[in-house]
Amino acid sequence: MLTVVIQAGGMSARMGEDKALKPFLGRPLIQHVIDRLAPIADEMIVTTNRPADYEFLGLRLVPDLKPGRGALGGLYTAIASARSPLVAVVACDMPFASTSLIEGARRLMVNEDADVVIARTDEGYEPFHALYRRAACLPAIESAIEANQWKAIAWFPGVKVRTLSPDEVKAFDPSGLCFKNLNTPEEFSEAERLSKRTN
Repeated sequence: MLTVVIQAGGMSARMGEDKALKPFLGRPLIQHVIDRLAPIADEMIVTTNRPADYEFLGLRLVPDLKPGRGALGGLYTAIASARSPLVAVVACDMPFASTSLIEGARRLMVNEDADVVIARTDEGYEPFHALYRRAACLPAIESAIEANQWKAIAWFPGVKVRTLSPDEVKAFDPSGLCFKNLNTPEEFSEAERLSKRTN
């Protein structure tokens, strides 16, 4: 069983408007991401502190369970709200989110008994396109929050992390676009052009 959680909690400061609701190829960006990932989800949740804005999605909407705790609080909310033992967490501004990468991560998680399967790029870990085992991760995140830590990966030393190599990521996502997130109108336009070219 797999829960997919789409995180729509960011401030969208550089976009100048709520990027999750900004039209992407004629639909709200978040709807585009949901439609990409729905085929592999037994349950789908959206985390947001403005549920009224997202009611049109017809999905379960969950506000921050640890308000004011930034990325780590958002991750806690995503994993705590899931009903499935395995939880994929994906940011709402990743239009090329990859079902094959998540399914590959799930196979590795089961076969290698990992608690987290996550890619590490030149920019660092990618916690908002990663897979988590709820039972192990939730208490580790709670402990990190209680210790007043803020980084989304602060709790990794307490769990078994399986890092995806660049070659593994490329095998799952040949486009190399799955971690691309959109923060500016220019990035939005570029992603629309890329999406038209890859579809």
